[in-house]
Amino acid sequence: MEGELLKKVRADKFANFVGIKFVEVSEGYAVTELELHDNHLNGFDRPQGGVLFTLADVAFAAASNSGGISTLGININITYFKAATGKIIRATAQEISAQNRICGCNVKITDEDGSLLAIFNGVGYRKK
Repeated sequence: MEGELLKKVRADKFANFVGIKFVEVSEGYAVTELELHDNHLNGFDRPQGGVLFTLADVAFAAASNSGGISTLGININITYFKAATGKIIRATAQEISAQNRICGCNVKITDEDGSLLAIFNGVGYRKK
């Protein structure tokens, strides 16, 4: 049975508005996906950077809350490498550290052909 925290992550109103789907979630791991549409594009007809950030942030939230401890992001860094050229983008989050109060998570954002679009690194505060 899915924990209450993960239910709250899946119920994120903004993520649902944007169109983000959960592909896989297990303890310390999550994959989210988004089919790109015109409303996700910037003035140069490329996906808005905030769309990639949001996709990664939702994957980070799912991975870091999947163990049942409420976790809030306290520091995020994203590096963009290239613009998406396909119609599907995917974020794969892997928790790399889960200490008593602080956790760390790396998220890779890729295009549908698997090419790397961005790397997102998140640090979370684990509430007790």
